[in-house]
Amino acid sequence: MKKYPFVLGNLLLSSTLAFVSVASVCFGLEGKGAKIDAMLHSAHEKGRFNGAVLVAEAGKIIYKNGFGMANREWNIPNTPDTRFRICSLTKPFTAMLAMQLVSEGKIQLDGKITDYLPDYRKDTGDKITIRHLLAHVSGLPNYTMIGDFMETRLRTPWKRDEFITKFCSGDLVTEPGKVYRYNNTGYYLLGAIIEEVTGKSYEENLTERILDPLGMKDSGYIRNEPILERRASGYIRKSGRLENDPIMDMSWAWSAGAIYSTVEDLYLWDRALYTDRLLPQKYRRIMMTPLLEENGCGWFVKKIAVGENGEKIPCVYHPGEMPGFRTLITRMIEDRHLVILLSNVSGGEQAKYNDLINEEIIRILYRDSPDSGKK
Repeated sequence: MKKYPFVLGNLLLSSTLAFVSVASVCFGLEGKGAKIDAMLHSAHEKGRFNGAVLVAEAGKIIYKNGFGMANREWNIPNTPDTRFRICSLTKPFTAMLAMQLVSEGKIQLDGKITDYLPDYRKDTGDKITIRHLLAHVSGLPNYTMIGDFMETRLRTPWKRDEFITKFCSGDLVTEPGKVYRYNNTGYYLLGAIIEEVTGKSYEENLTERILDPLGMKDSGYIRNEPILERRASGYIRKSGRLENDPIMDMSWAWSAGAIYSTVEDLYLWDRALYTDRLLPQKYRRIMMTPLLEENGCGWFVKKIAVGENGEKIPCVYHPGEMPGFRTLITRMIEDRHLVILLSNVSGGEQAKYNDLINEEIIRILYRDSPDSGKK
């Protein structure tokens, strides 16, 4: 199996039900929405996308739709309210919780791991700050890349402190603050720090501080036991064929990747990030400011080329991937445009196709007609 960095034949419409679902959502589209729809249908028919999409222009939704199957065994189609594992799109939520506590004076950005987790090993914990954890510059090993972790550890129901001792307390790979390396370990530790500081579980903090205030009723922390309506099944492409994703206990992903959501709920999340509803502007700016490369505190920041003249605009984004799912959110913050792609197929070239689809949607938003046939 591929070691997912965890960022933790064709897929034709296989039933009349799926066709009706797609047609009903898209009836009456025109302009950019129609162009996006045509491009996505072409991508779906070529086996390049299976999931849900939402696109907003200047803050207003101009397109949302589902493609392919949420459950292939029962021929249940994806729709805009299908609930997906959002994988590492969890990290901006964890970063928001941490920054809320910073804004309240309960955590210091330059405070050390050992200030909040006193049982953590002191030789490394005394060197690593909250800012280091948020910006992926802690120097700690990324636990999903340790040995055969992704092949052998996903079914185990881990307890927080046991997991930290076993997988999040390794020797430093680089000096803290010096080198960017994408790191799930830092975000697992942030989850523990949030719990210790508040005296509440990560799930309670997530629900009380973000989901409930924003009305994100189709989002939450993934557990296997509850019956969750409209939950998408995950699939992995291997040798051109689809397989069910492996059985997993999501405690391994936790605050680094164990949230589920919908494209519609993530739109609510995007809108709130332009306001002080969750966090004062001062701290939101810190989250969106790169530290070393593109790495802000919970978001990645870069400039992307748009339009025929190659003009570059700033965007903040975050990808996510785990067995069975591939996700991506891109926010063009100056224009308040938004692209959300949630796919319940991973493996093969899904990551590349998601990126290409994202780029084509952005070109449409900035009035540069795409040519998906050349991709």
